[in-house]
Amino acid sequence: MFTVLKKFEKVMILALMIMMAFVLGLATLDLGWLIIKDVQEPPYFLLSVAQLLDIFGLFMLVLIGIELLETIMKTYLNQEQPHYEVVLTVAIIAIARKVIILDVNTVDSLSFIGIASIILALTAGYFLMKRSRLYDKQE
Repeated sequence: MFTVLKKFEKVMILALMIMMAFVLGLATLDLGWLIIKDVQEPPYFLLSVAQLLDIFGLFMLVLIGIELLETIMKTYLNQEQPHYEVVLTVAIIAIARKVIILDVNTVDSLSFIGIASIILALTAGYFLMKRSRLYDKQE
């Protein structure tokens, strides 16, 4: 029974990887189309701040998707990394994306405190996780 469930899990993970690769391909095409469309509008080859933020946001979204795809491959197929390490890494990348595309003029100070708290918590968790893995290797 356990081997059947493991095989089913592998099939589901493979299906997720194929769907994620397809979505990443579409997102990359969308990013390319957005860049082409934006540079063809007057003034030519000059982008406004809003256009740059849209492009950077989509770019970071594609990078997060690539990281997720790599995570699925490494963690669930090869079992090289613990699952919690992958989750923390992807969460740090996602919050970094949020900070990069954040419009500081429209966000209130309480949201900044929340984002800073999330960053501190993720950083502390990542540090403690790495430290415990290093400690385990030394024993």
